[in-house]
Amino acid sequence: ASPRTQSALLEAMGENQVSIEGEMHPMDELFFVIATQNPIEFHGTYPLPEAQMDRFAMSFKLGYVSKEDEVLIMDSQRYKHPLDSLAACTSIEDIRLIRKAAADIRISDELKRYIVDIVVQTRTTPGVAMGASPRAGITLMKASQALALMEGVDFVTPDHIQELAIPSIAHRLILDSGSQYSGSQTAQILLEIIQDIPVPA
Repeated sequence: ASPRTQSALLEAMGENQVSIEGEMHPMDELFFVIATQNPIEFHGTYPLPEAQMDRFAMSFKLGYVSKEDEVLIMDSQRYKHPLDSLAACTSIEDIRLIRKAAADIRISDELKRYIVDIVVQTRTTPGVAMGASPRAGITLMKASQALALMEGVDFVTPDHIQELAIPSIAHRLILDSGSQYSGSQTAQILLEIIQDIPVPA
């Protein structure tokens, strides 16, 4: 996207509003952005600014599907595209109830400090030019609560935090030039941070 488009998207993601000809329009509380990134071709594209990367809650590397799944994909599109018959699987009210249920999942003060320890460590780790912001810790806490809810438990465990730390934080880190030239990866650096920090009992 062009810088102007990215600026508009940043406003929507960060302030939950859009501005048109000087007039601000609030967006629904359930608005969110899903984006894909091509890791190979960058011709004609613009890099995302760090502030915008920090507003994406999570980042995943999908890779390729298995051979069996690829055959299923071919079968599903033999006569028509699956999106042509896509139907809603839930309601807006259900989503609001699920969000409330996730927010009610208990997380101890010790685990909150554990999250903060991980985030703060990214700011002092050699090779990292810019560590994670407080937004990363908030995201990791909420994501861990949601994962606990999905697993049917009413409290967050260290395992939940460790499972989601890399998807929630790694894309926010900026490596210094030395680390970039040496081939270091933010995910590996974050994994080492997680391994070094004591886990609350």
